[in-house]
Amino acid sequence: MRRREVIALIGGAVTTWPFAASAQQSAVPEIGFLGSSSYSDWAHLVSAFRRGLGESGFVDGRNVAIVYYWADGQIDQLGAGAANLVRQRVAGIIAAGGGITALKAKAATATIPIIFVIGADPVEMGLVATLNQPGGNLTGVSFLLNALVGKRLELLHQLVPTATTIGVLVNPRNPNTVSDFNKVAAAAGALGLQVHLVRASTEDDLIPAFTSLLEKRAAALLIFPDPSFVSWRDRIVALAADHAIPAAYPLREYVDAGGLMSYGTSVIDAYRQAGIYMGRILKGESPAKLPVLQSTRFELILNSATAKALGLTIPPTLLATADEVIE
Repeated sequence: MRRREVIALIGGAVTTWPFAASAQQSAVPEIGFLGSSSYSDWAHLVSAFRRGLGESGFVDGRNVAIVYYWADGQIDQLGAGAANLVRQRVAGIIAAGGGITALKAKAATATIPIIFVIGADPVEMGLVATLNQPGGNLTGVSFLLNALVGKRLELLHQLVPTATTIGVLVNPRNPNTVSDFNKVAAAAGALGLQVHLVRASTEDDLIPAFTSLLEKRAAALLIFPDPSFVSWRDRIVALAADHAIPAAYPLREYVDAGGLMSYGTSVIDAYRQAGIYMGRILKGESPAKLPVLQSTRFELILNSATAKALGLTIPPTLLATADEVIE
């Protein structure tokens, strides 16, 4: 049940979609979709991107063609994927799957427009000069997942107040790991909590990571924003359930998969906005002058069934402020 909407006052393998072949014959513009995961994991986001394109007057297979490159979780393949799209002389590239994808796309071309969708600060990452005036061939949408890691820890503490040691699951290959952990460490210090860092750069690393949580007697778990973790969400949620450890996640996709709680922004809306921006690029606007968009929708999603299975009672204050409670 939807409760409220908070408004923030803040400024692999190459897969060519069936439309691409016909697009080349009819000379419609092609755009590249560079994804760190797989289509099966990101179908809902692809749909949102295409919906945004449609709002700008572009329909895949009619007056534009999308060429997809999916790294299938093999981050090392993103550079090759970006280079492949550049060789195909696409009219623009959507960099999907976090800051690492955007960095690989930027390294591949300084001329083809790139629209990124990331959860971190694009200025801090060196993607753009400023939010209002990107200044190069990149612009896009920042949906602030990384800025909310401290707030996510606070909410987890409200839900599990007896937990004094909190595990933090990170991907050491994510370029935002250090800055995110510094934010969490500061928030934990203010709450009088200890944090235990566990790492997983591959899906096989998840089991030893959870074993380490038990050894350190972590009573709750905070999942850092990472595109690979989104791809592995079913496994992560299942391991959290198997180990009876309450976990807080950055996206509602985890809660839909059975996770306990998420607090973040609407990534679906971010990809829709990215589609609108790509449409504006196709109409001739310059990415250098299109300000980076920042998400304005923030969601607290709770799963009451998971809480019950863990023996937790959701505090009335959290229930009152939740945007949605999955029964």
